Amino acid sequence: MKQSRELPAVTIDARGAKRVQLGHPWVFDNEITGQSGSPEDGGLCDVLSPKGRYLGTGFFNSHSKIRVRIISQNTNDDFSPDFFRRRLQYAWDYRKTVLGGDTHACRAIFGESDRFPGLTVDKFGSILVAQTLSLGVELRKSLLFPLLVEVIEAGGERIDGIFERNDSKLRELEGLAQNKGWFPLAGRAAPESTVTEITENGLKYRVDFENGQKTGFFLDQRFNRAAAARLAAGKIVLDCFTHTGSFGLNCAAAGAKHVHSVDISETAIACARENCALNGLEDRVDYETANVFELLPSLSRGEYDYIILDPPAFTKSGKTVNGAERGYKEINFRAMKALPRGGYLATCSCSHFMGDRRFRGILQDAARDAGVELRLIEARQQGPDHPVLWNVPETDYLKFYLLQIV
Repeated sequence: MKQSRELPAVTIDARGAKRVQLGHPWVFDNEITGQSGSPEDGGLCDVLSPKGRYLGTGFFNSHSKIRVRIISQNTNDDFSPDFFRRRLQYAWDYRKTVLGGDTHACRAIFGESDRFPGLTVDKFGSILVAQTLSLGVELRKSLLFPLLVEVIEAGGERIDGIFERNDSKLRELEGLAQNKGWFPLAGRAAPESTVTEITENGLKYRVDFENGQKTGFFLDQRFNRAAAARLAAGKIVLDCFTHTGSFGLNCAAAGAKHVHSVDISETAIACARENCALNGLEDRVDYETANVFELLPSLSRGEYDYIILDPPAFTKSGKTVNGAERGYKEINFRAMKALPRGGYLATCSCSHFMGDRRFRGILQDAARDAGVELRLIEARQQGPDHPVLWNVPETDYLKFYLLQIV
């Protein structure tokens, strides 16, 4: 039976209605053609087609260009605490399944992919690190966060605290202030330290979730690191943009002859060295603070058997994608020129705006200019705890290729 509820509603144009009917959860401000009732910022409202047909219900925000973020297309949903608990349980059960039960360090909630728009929650052992980028979720976090702790602990894992990393400028687009700190959990004192230790692929990492990039550690490359390591035995490896040192350490642990890890950030190199020491791999890995764009052209062909390129996102909007293309082509061209015939290249892009087809084209152009051919070993994406919804292109962002130079 259809739930009886009185919610304000917005009517949207045909273009927006078509996209929503196909499953995309965003309604933009310029798609709204009418309004009934008085939607409150952060409150729920229904979304109607031009003919008045119900399309979904979502969080309204007059401050945002994304005027409504749809969370349900089911008229029977009541949006009670039980509704949100079921959503959280569904997301957590999914992680336990696709990660084979290894949920020690993983992404617990991935925004729109889990029907929690604008919410990211990463799990680092007994610590949850949350980032809230939508007003609707911000106003409900006092409900959602304790429920998520209950769901996880019901499966036998302990959560000691939730740290909020709301220091993103994207919050300003929702009319939200930036902040970071411990979220108060009833009956629990906040942990004293904002540094913890995790294990991934059998390797230990120190995670500074207060000051590290994003939530402190990039969990999306977990399985790509393992795939890259399978090629490393006996190789001399150059790990570019090493950040926390993870790709290089996976290769060293897999039997690489030697790994040289590089990053422009002294802080990143210090962190990577510490992680190397945690794993007792100092005899196989050395570190250098250097600009990869300057280092790669200086290499002699055959100096390395295997080069790994894991750069930060060169573009975070469609407006800068052409400049990003030049950056991606430059580093890949230089790496291909430096590798010997039979050498190996791991390369990736973590920007949604750099689509897969365009990125493949860049790699093909770089190979042609370098005078080499590429043999595809594997094409991969982000880990399954960062699920891609095919009807929401924004959830598909990480491209990862393992290639041989032939």
